[in-house]
Formats: sequence, structure tokens, C-alpha cells
Amino acid sequence: MSAKDKAISAQNASFEAQLATLEAIVDNLEKGELPLEESLAQFEKGVKLTRECQQMLDQAQQKVSILTQDGEQLESFEKD
Repeated sequence: MSAKDKAISAQNASFEAQLATLEAIVDNLEKGELPLEESLAQFEKGVKLTRECQQMLDQAQQKVSILTQDGEQLESFEKD
């Protein structure tokens, strides 16, 4: 496995771990059993995780767009 593949794999694992943490936070907040200060701290952590996950998804979407654009250009050259 190349260094680039390892980095992508680590990023995916990080995304999955962050998503799992975010789901746990949502579950805890939905129960309504936490004190107000703890609820606010968990909410703040959830917002941060949401932004980080969204950034990772945006980066992945950008990579897919770039890869599919390159593929479309290659197909158009092959047809000529």
C-alpha cells in the first residue's frame, strides 16, 4: 500500500470515527439527561465535528469531480 493510499485510508477512518462520535453526542443530547453545562459542551463539540466532517466530504467531492472530469476528457480523446 502506497503512502498516499495509507493517508486516504487514515482519513476515511478518521471520518468514520468522527461520525460515530457525532452520533453518540446526538444520542446523549436527545436523552436530555445531561446537565445544562455538559449539554452545551457536547453541543459545541458536535458542531465542531459536523464542520470537520463536512469539510472532509467537500474535499472528497472535489476529488471525485476532478477525477471524473479527467475521465471525460480521456473518453473524448479516445472517440476521435
